[in-house]
Amino acid sequence: MKIDIDQLTESELIDLNRRIVERLRFLQHMRTHLSMLEFSIGERVCFQPDNRPVISGIITKYNQKTVSIVTETGERWNVSPSLLRRSETKNKANGIKNNIIKLPKK
Repeated sequence: MKIDIDQLTESELIDLNRRIVERLRFLQHMRTHLSMLEFSIGERVCFQPDNRPVISGIITKYNQKTVSIVTETGERWNVSPSLLRRSETKNKANGIKNNIIKLPKK
């Protein structure tokens, strides 16, 4: 389907623009949702913020556009799932994945 935008009135163009923006937001939301489904709550992940070393932690919650992560030091981050990588650290003694983070005492 082709739309000749030169033939549209101003109000029709505004309506078309609104519908395009709505559709683009929906597509972005779906991509984010699919990225989230690649990870599970309790899974160990890592990411690298700008100008900082790699940070690793455990996914604690899904948000609308991000996932919440708690790091080994107790920091809480909300990160886009597209920036995450799986981080598998294994317990050296028995080769079992370790998804337990010891939080600092207050």
